[in-house]
Amino acid sequence: MNELSLEELIVSIVEPLVDFPEDIHVSSLEKDEQVIYTLSVNAKDTGKVIGKQGRTAKAIRTVIFAAGAESSKKVQLEIAD
Repeated sequence: MNELSLEELIVSIVEPLVDFPEDIHVSSLEKDEQVIYTLSVNAKDTGKVIGKQGRTAKAIRTVIFAAGAESSKKVQLEIAD
């Protein structure tokens, strides 16, 4: 999966969870052997994306990590405050 489709995957996972889908922004930063995706949502939606005890965020990260497994770079997802 290429970077653009991983960004689209992140948006498609997060969009149904939030009240303000127009405020979803995903940026990527490529470092050595990894790609770091930063997810930014409306402040009112941050709790929904993180979930109770971080369960939703962990599930999203697991899916993104698995989707990026076919590339030679490690994929990481950060959720901006």
